[in-house]
Amino acid sequence: MSGAAPVIVILSAEDAAEHLTSGAMACPECGGGLRKWGFGRSRTVRGLGAERVSVRPARVRCARCSKTQVLLPTALQVRRADTTEVIGTALVHRANGLGYRRIAERLDRPESTVRRWLRRIPPEHLHWMYTQGCERLATYAADAFSGIRNTRNPLHHTLTMLAAAAFHVNGSGSRTRHGL
Repeated sequence: MSGAAPVIVILSAEDAAEHLTSGAMACPECGGGLRKWGFGRSRTVRGLGAERVSVRPARVRCARCSKTQVLLPTALQVRRADTTEVIGTALVHRANGLGYRRIAERLDRPESTVRRWLRRIPPEHLHWMYTQGCERLATYAADAFSGIRNTRNPLHHTLTMLAAAAFHVNGSGSRTRHGL
């Protein structure tokens, strides 16, 4: 989609505001300091069930190169009409053996939409996600590896690793500093 501003994924609007105020958020293009620059377009996305979420993401502009970025909360996905929670739920259902038709029925979404979500995880991205989970888990709770059983299902194992890492990172009170 040409003309769309690049996106920076943030944990929450509050965290982004804190990082902008402190000068800790840098431009991904040149490393310059980012400053508030209005807002992106308002949009409404579907949550689980009948829930609708309306957002108007903040925009920032680099003081050095003048490029703008949209700050997108992790609860949302770029150019998706559904929240991360909905798409994540579909992935968990898939990891547990459901096909796209049954997932679509459970989530009340079109089959083509669910099929597209499931196809968007190529093996190399799955491996990258797994590696990220392993690295964070090793940092915060290396002993937790012994409690994780490999199910021989790459998606299931990756989601398990990410969940374990998120649990231990959140338990340490460091989630906003480590990007998980």
